[in-house]
Amino acid sequence: MSIASSAAARAVHALTASGALIGLLALWAAWQGDLRTAFLWLIAATAIDAVDGWLARLARVGTHAPDIDGARLDDIVDYVTYVFVPAAIMLHANLFPAALAWPAAGAVVLSSAFGFSRTDAKTADHFFTGFPSYWNIVALYLVLLGLAPPWNAGIVLALAMLVFVPVGYLYPSRMTRWRAPTLAFGSLWALQMVWIVWRLPDVSSAAVLWSLAFPAYYVILSLVLHARRVAS
Repeated sequence: MSIASSAAARAVHALTASGALIGLLALWAAWQGDLRTAFLWLIAATAIDAVDGWLARLARVGTHAPDIDGARLDDIVDYVTYVFVPAAIMLHANLFPAALAWPAAGAVVLSSAFGFSRTDAKTADHFFTGFPSYWNIVALYLVLLGLAPPWNAGIVLALAMLVFVPVGYLYPSRMTRWRAPTLAFGSLWALQMVWIVWRLPDVSSAAVLWSLAFPAYYVILSLVLHARRVAS
């Protein structure tokens, strides 16, 4: 094992771990009342998560930094940035009725704790099992859509229950079927969401509604491909 190879592998792990610090920065921004900056930090964390797996395979971290479990590190950081921080943001932003605030936020962190712990959380054919804890996206859309607090609580509680329903949802960066169109559509959507967050709070409702096209595509395609998995 060369020093350069080991250093490269550990640099990838450091990049993954940096997501936890970015999550802390997002939480701090939200507590200062700056949701725009908070969501920009969460976008940065998502961007790191989108590339660190590819970099880990390229650097062969399992071979050159075998003392660090990259998958476990990734799950820890993902729980911070996809679950804990968004739940705290939703709670602090008063998106829920007072009586349901803690039950809704608690449902997020507890359901996803079990979801992340499933042995089949990520399947061999590249699906997530159950709602894949995209709470950063949920939190952003609840802010953007400006729904009444009871609706927000209902949506969050329903999604928390779906974590336990063993339906497969696409793992976009690893999927094989429909990979090219999904990544292309997803990349355009990601750019649109960066623009929308950058414009906060001055965002048109039309832009927000158009941005829902990709999440709808993702859910529908996931359900169709899951049904084919079950049938085959």
